Amino acid sequence: MRPWLKRLLIGALVVLAVIAAAIWLTIRASLPQLDGEISVAGLQQPATIIRDAAGIPTILAGDRRDLAFATGFAHGQDRFFQMDMIRRTAAGESACSWFELAVETDKRYRFHRFRDRAQAVLEQSPAADKAILDSYAAGVNAGLASLGARPFEHLLLGVEPQPWSAEDSLLVVYTMYTQLNDERASHDVRRGYAHRALPAEVFAWLYPEGTSWDAPIMGDSRLEARPPSALVFSIREVTDRPPPAGEVGKPYLNGSNNWVVSGVLTGSGRALMSNDMHLGHGVPNIWYQARLIAGGDEPRNVTGVSLPGTPFIIAGSNGSVAWGYTNSYGDWSDAVLLRPGATPGTYRTPQGDRAFEIHRETINVKDGEPVIYEVRETIWGPVDDRIDYPDGDIAVSWIAHSPEAVNLRLIALESALTVEQALDIAVTLGIPPQNFVSGDAGGNIGWTIAGQIPVKSGFDPRLPADWSTEEGWLGWLHPADYPRVINPPGNRIWTANARVADGEALEVIGDGGYDLGARASQIRDGLLAASNFEPADMLAIQYDDRALFLTRWRNLILEVLTDERVAGDAELTEYRDLVRHWIARAVPESVGYRLVRAFRLEVQARVFYGLMGPVRKVNGGEFEPLLSNQFEGVLWPLLTEQPGHLLPGGYDTWDQLMIDAIRSNIRWFDQEFEGGLADRNWGEVNKASIRHPLSRAMPVLSAWLDMPAEALNGDVDLPKAQGPAFGASQRFSVSPGDEENGLMQMPTGQSGHPLSDFYRKGHDDWVHGRPSAFLPGDAQHELTLLPAG
Repeated sequence: MRPWLKRLLIGALVVLAVIAAAIWLTIRASLPQLDGEISVAGLQQPATIIRDAAGIPTILAGDRRDLAFATGFAHGQDRFFQMDMIRRTAAGESACSWFELAVETDKRYRFHRFRDRAQAVLEQSPAADKAILDSYAAGVNAGLASLGARPFEHLLLGVEPQPWSAEDSLLVVYTMYTQLNDERASHDVRRGYAHRALPAEVFAWLYPEGTSWDAPIMGDSRLEARPPSALVFSIREVTDRPPPAGEVGKPYLNGSNNWVVSGVLTGSGRALMSNDMHLGHGVPNIWYQARLIAGGDEPRNVTGVSLPGTPFIIAGSNGSVAWGYTNSYGDWSDAVLLRPGATPGTYRTPQGDRAFEIHRETINVKDGEPVIYEVRETIWGPVDDRIDYPDGDIAVSWIAHSPEAVNLRLIALESALTVEQALDIAVTLGIPPQNFVSGDAGGNIGWTIAGQIPVKSGFDPRLPADWSTEEGWLGWLHPADYPRVINPPGNRIWTANARVADGEALEVIGDGGYDLGARASQIRDGLLAASNFEPADMLAIQYDDRALFLTRWRNLILEVLTDERVAGDAELTEYRDLVRHWIARAVPESVGYRLVRAFRLEVQARVFYGLMGPVRKVNGGEFEPLLSNQFEGVLWPLLTEQPGHLLPGGYDTWDQLMIDAIRSNIRWFDQEFEGGLADRNWGEVNKASIRHPLSRAMPVLSAWLDMPAEALNGDVDLPKAQGPAFGASQRFSVSPGDEENGLMQMPTGQSGHPLSDFYRKGHDDWVHGRPSAFLPGDAQHELTLLPAG
């Protein structure tokens, strides 16, 4: 090599090294200060943030307002980019950072105009709530300002972080509404297509309230209805086939498990509360563990998980009461069928024709032209112009659009002393309605719905309804009228997104798409199998991956694949052997579990597609019919009773349909994966995909930002709910007053910074189900916040 070229290469390498070092030092500069003192404006008295070896803080302040400031400071230090993304998402302002890629996402959220609604809620909030939110926002901005550089994500995106505001905290709550509710009343619309085409008896059969899998805490399970007769309904003429299911079934339900046992069943005499909230996984995790301690006139000491962007503990224990949630899946949104008014641009109401209110939303795009998005608003809610429903336009009436949807009453739980007090507070909360389960130090336990419940009258809330002639929503349920359970005879309460109530209580809550009761019944049976509990016993139930629900499907395969049918067929013989010798758990090494699961989904797809044949004929093909979460109550009796008129056309027998489904699965595995059928274990597809938002846009950063792609146990329809990017966002079990013996797990880590020691701390315990402490550990870092001046 010539000397001048060698010098040039060395020079270039030096320049690159200098640039890399500068980038690394800049990114490192955005790590938070963990020790020492910082003077900040906005504090009344000094506050302290003590972090343990995993970065979990104990935050101490003189009163609740300063506690909100210090909590905001910690959130701003550790999670500001996450908070920024959440508020931008809710407000429909992501394209400001993410270019045109985010415009369609922004339109989804601009439809709800959450920024305007947050401002309206803030204006009418009590002065004390505003003070808490203002103090929290000041703390967030002080935490952000304390960093030596802007968060590394903002640096890579070329975006300056904007200050946090009080209304941004309300936007964070609205984001949870979109995750936990049917934000466009799509279930009503999709059921409506079926209702238009099917006899009433058939519609009721396809969309039952529940099944024999149900495990409600009020009322009983449902018996499966008899299939309709051939005189009423037949699908023998439906000969078209669906595409292969491809191992895809119902989407993961954002939900949770929670349960509580009374003090009669614990050695301490205190209630023992467990909760694992199931949400989409990302890096960092949605929750931020913390212990919050305040003095003053209203002292409190509460530990659990906080939601970055908000100033309180969402679920946890305050020493007297512990509480947790599962998504209720009540009916919190309705599709309103609009009738055109006498003149263009109007619609009918009970008070006469009204003009649509038009909102022109401007979506600003980074390095691009602004996009104008128009929203038509009615007195009931915005019009979903994406839907071309045959009977007319659809407006969405959703509780999140009402000012009552959001408040700060959650703070009151921090000082509740008994289960009854906690339940009284829960029914006043402004959150997405949840199954609220609680236990206290006296051993009492209880359940109710937390959140606002609309009172409905004069229409079928399962279907699009014309509110110009029917009553619709009449207001809000009075707190005294909420259903509740306190200290039931069995000393156990459990919920898992399935139907929990019956009778009048069920009418009040409604049906917003309850999960099949298989998961709830497995939890119930696990609780009934013991008479004394400790936190480790609860973790075992949370980690229960036994395939009880799929066992009968495995047995069905073995009944269908007789010796005669597999004779001379190597494929079917191997398939049967793998199913026969399955590991009856959703564990990575189980091949048989995956094969049985895929078989059920393939059979379900073929049968449901056939049953929807008449619906497609009436409505055309441009719609997505609703597959009820209770469809197992329809499907299983068909396979066991095998009525000929409900067998899709093109098959002579039900066994033929099932064998064809098996062969389709075998072809799918052969086409999509390398190796033989014996290599198709569950871990191959149930592999962690817990990713940072930037790694999706910049895959080269994946190894640095994402969690390991490990095979995971768990699935739907069993307590250990787990998918590649979905599952328990935390797990805890705790007795109030005995927090030192409680357990807590969380995926990813406390910090959102990949150079932090806390970025992955605790993740391995979550993956492998190892117990970790509920309370923060010994102090490793101590940061004191001093009032400026």
